[in-house]
Amino acid sequence: MFSKKVFVLVLIFSLSLTGCASVKKLLPQGSERNLLSGKVGSNGPILVVKIDDTTQAHPQIGLEDADVVYIEQVEGGLTRLAAVFSSAIPHQVGPVRSARISDIDIVAQYGRVAFAYSGAQRKLLPVIASANLQDLGAQHEGASIFTTDPNRIPPYAMVLRADLLMKKVLEKQYVIEKAKYVGSIFGDKQEGGTPTVKVVMHWPAATYSAIWSQTEGKWLLDHNNSSDIAESGVHLGPTTLIIQMVSITPSEYKDKLGGVTPYSNTIGTGKAYVLRNGEMFATTWSRPSAQSGTIFTLENGEQMKFEAGQIWIALTDREPDFTSRLTTKTK
Repeated sequence: MFSKKVFVLVLIFSLSLTGCASVKKLLPQGSERNLLSGKVGSNGPILVVKIDDTTQAHPQIGLEDADVVYIEQVEGGLTRLAAVFSSAIPHQVGPVRSARISDIDIVAQYGRVAFAYSGAQRKLLPVIASANLQDLGAQHEGASIFTTDPNRIPPYAMVLRADLLMKKVLEKQYVIEKAKYVGSIFGDKQEGGTPTVKVVMHWPAATYSAIWSQTEGKWLLDHNNSSDIAESGVHLGPTTLIIQMVSITPSEYKDKLGGVTPYSNTIGTGKAYVLRNGEMFATTWSRPSAQSGTIFTLENGEQMKFEAGQIWIALTDREPDFTSRLTTKTK
């Protein structure tokens, strides 16, 4: 006889599959495609991992397998990443760092996810514990899952054995939702884009740039003026890059050094730039509630379609700088 947990898990997975059928028309035809990225792959249970994004943390591990990656501002104007995995779970992910208050709203649109992080401010821990997610912070797990890389220096040395963590999720019968429609649709490029070869994104103490590569079919990333190369040797870069303009304000939380944690508001509406296939599209983003997906709409009122593949979403309150293809050669 099924336990209550097993029944709920099966029910959620069944609803996810039903959702897949209802939005199948939004995806390119062919093999099974992940609903978060549109790329070929399963719609498996969602794992979200917090990843360090300081210069010392590079090269990062496992990011090339993520379906969606968020860049968010933290203390001191630095950035940190929230990587969303569903179509594939890599062997390792890292270096893992602590959670922030902005993460609660960011992941809420995905439903109940497995949330992996190295820890959090004491005042924030009960907020995470009460959120609609499976709290899988390092404080709850053993050193065999949240490992230490001997070739890295703490606090940049914690590496998640993501495969073992998701194995535990199955063994413990944790209720984790599979990938579902969160507002992203995929298809042919629409009209109205501006030919663009490069964009530079700004935070107070960090910079990302992305250069369109026709050869690789993606936006090759630089982090703090250095090529963003993963530990595997892959040059990181999304097929669709979204710069979502948000309000960033001080929160009630502080780090151990007294630095105030910024809060990025991803609920409501605002301006966004969507880059795909060498063009930039001015859009408006809309998300009426924490549980709602985020919709990106073109100026003509049509919903923006993304290129199938990995998506990066940069959350910032500073205008990016664009370079037109008319004045600069591509890589």
